Amino acid sequence: MDLDLALPEADLEWLANRFKILSEPTRLQILAAICQQERKVCEICDRTGLSQANVSKHLRLLKDAGVVACRREGVSRYYRLVDRDLLDLCTKARCRNPAK
Repeated sequence: MDLDLALPEADLEWLANRFKILSEPTRLQILAAICQQERKVCEICDRTGLSQANVSKHLRLLKDAGVVACRREGVSRYYRLVDRDLLDLCTKARCRNPAK
């Protein structure tokens, strides 16, 4: 299969940003915690073992990148994965990981 990677500059920038998002294991943990359903920040902390400050920082980056969305209900914020391409990529990587 011949793969043409001569992409326009804007597409390369977008792709590089997606790889940056995935390059941080903490963000991957957070994505794994919300890939099946939306969760409150405290639930993400419980599932990942990360501090609320750390989770909030990474969720803000993920939200700014358009990977997750947030909704408020009372004092709680619920996060969900909205970038299905990243979910597909993570699922494929999980299937190929012989340790799983």
